Amino acid sequence: MNAVIADSHSPAPLIDVGHVVTRFGSAVVHDDVSLTINKGEVFAIAGGNGCGKSVLMREIILLQTPTAGSIRLFGQDIGTMTATDVSALRRRCGVLFQHGALFSSLTVAENVAVPLHEHTRLSKSLIQELAILKVAFTGFPLASLGKYPNELSGGMRRRAALARAMALDPELLFLDEPTSGLDPISAAGFDELIQQLREWFKLTIVIITHDLDSLWRIADRVAVLGNGKVLGIGTMDELSHAEDPLIHEYFYGPRGRTAREQAWSRK
Repeated sequence: MNAVIADSHSPAPLIDVGHVVTRFGSAVVHDDVSLTINKGEVFAIAGGNGCGKSVLMREIILLQTPTAGSIRLFGQDIGTMTATDVSALRRRCGVLFQHGALFSSLTVAENVAVPLHEHTRLSKSLIQELAILKVAFTGFPLASLGKYPNELSGGMRRRAALARAMALDPELLFLDEPTSGLDPISAAGFDELIQQLREWFKLTIVIITHDLDSLWRIADRVAVLGNGKVLGIGTMDELSHAEDPLIHEYFYGPRGRTAREQAWSRK
C-alpha cells in the first residue's frame, strides 16, 4: 500500500472527529467514527433513522460527551476545554435545532435577541436593531416579528430559528434536519437561503439530514453513517457510485433515484 504524505501547507480541518465511540448502556450508537470538516465547506452527515447523526452533532457542539475518542473544534480538543473555553467556542457556533426549538412564550424578535442578551453587553435598543437585521437576512417577513412561534408556518419557524442561530455572527453553523417536514417548495427555498448565507458570510456549514434533494443541491461533501460507522465520505457523485450495499440502497432507492435525476437535470 502506498503511503499518503500529508501536505504541510494544507490548513488544519475546522472539525476533526477521531475514533469516536458512543454507547448508551448496551446500545452502541457510534463505533470508531472519524471524519474531518474543512473551513468554508457545506458538509452533510446523512444516513437512516437511528444511525447517530444528531448525536454526533450534539457531541461536536459539547451538549453530549462521547464514550471514547476525540473531537477537535477550531484546533482545540473539546475534551480538555475549561468552562471559559467552552463559552468562547459556543459564541463562534450557531445551531438550528430540529423543528426550530424556538421559545413558545417569546415573539420572533425576542427569540432572535436571546443570544445577544446572553452573550453581549449591548444596549436593548441596539439588540433590537440587530435582531431585526438578522431576521431580514433570512427572508422572514418583518411584519411578523411580533408573532409567536405557534402563529407561524413550518417554513417561517425555520427561518426565525435560523435568524437566532446567526445572531452572534458565527463562523460555524450547524443545521439539524433543517428541511424536515417542509413542503418541496419551502425546502428548496430554505436550501437556496443556506447557499446565500454561506456566500455572504463565508460560513462553514454542517447539515444533519436525510433529505436527498438537499444533499444534491447544497452539499460539497457528505458522510454517510450506518451500523455505527462512517460508511463513506465524498461528493454526492462519488457516493452515488459507491459499492457499499448500504450506501447503494440509500442512494438507489426510488427517492434516491428521483433526487439524483433531478440534480443531474439541473446541471
